[in-house]
Amino acid sequence: MTPEPHRLVHDHVVGMGAALALLPIGATLGYYALPTPLQTQLLAQFTPQLLAYLAMGIWASGTSEIARQLGLERAKFINGLKWGLLTGLILGCLNTFVILSLYPSFGYDITFLKQTPHGRLPVLLMVPWFICCIAFFIEINFRGFLLGRLAEFERKWRGDHLGRQLAPLALLATTLVFTFDPFMVNTFRHLHWIALWDGFVWGTIWLRTRNLWITVVAHAVEVIIMYSAVRTALE
Repeated sequence: MTPEPHRLVHDHVVGMGAALALLPIGATLGYYALPTPLQTQLLAQFTPQLLAYLAMGIWASGTSEIARQLGLERAKFINGLKWGLLTGLILGCLNTFVILSLYPSFGYDITFLKQTPHGRLPVLLMVPWFICCIAFFIEINFRGFLLGRLAEFERKWRGDHLGRQLAPLALLATTLVFTFDPFMVNTFRHLHWIALWDGFVWGTIWLRTRNLWITVVAHAVEVIIMYSAVRTALE
C-alpha cells in the first residue's frame, strides 16, 4: 500500500529535524578531537551551541506549530510554573549541598567560581534576568529542539505503537551532550558533572509531559538558588 502524501511529508520533516539535531552533537564530539590550544578558544567552545540555534532556525522555518512541538503552549504555562518551581527547589537545594559540602569534602576547589563570567557579573543583573534568559534558551536548545527532534525520530524508528514517551537513546544522547557542552566544561570544570543528573531529570520530565515550561522554570529556579547560596558562601 502506498503511504499517504501527508504521511510522507511528516516522515521527511521528522528525518530532517533529527539530521539537523545531529549537527551540534557532532560539533560537540568534534570539539574534543581538537588540539588543546584550540579547545581554549571561546569560538570553539561556543560552536556546538551556535550550530544548535542555527539548526533550530532552519527546522523552525519549515515547521508548523512550533510552540506545540517545543512544548511551549500558553495553556501549559500555569502547570509548568507549579511543577517547575517544585522541581527547581528540590534540585537547587540538592546541588547547593553538593557544591558547598560534598565537593570540598573530597578536596575539590570551588573558589574558582568567583572568576567565572557568571561570578563576575553584578548580582542584580544575574538574578533573575540573566539566569532566566539562559534557562529559557538552553531549555529550548537541549530539551525542546535536540531532545524533541531525536525523540520523535526514535519513536518513528522503533514504532508508533511504543508510545511517544519512550525515547531512551535520545534522552541519553542529549543528556551527555548537555553534560559535556564545551563551554560548560571549561567554565565549571569538575562541577559540570552536576549537569548529568540535571539533564536526565529535565529530559525525563519533558518526555513525559511535553511541557517545556516545567524545565525552563525548574532550570531558572535551581540556578538562582545555587548561584545565590554559592556567591554568598564565597564572599
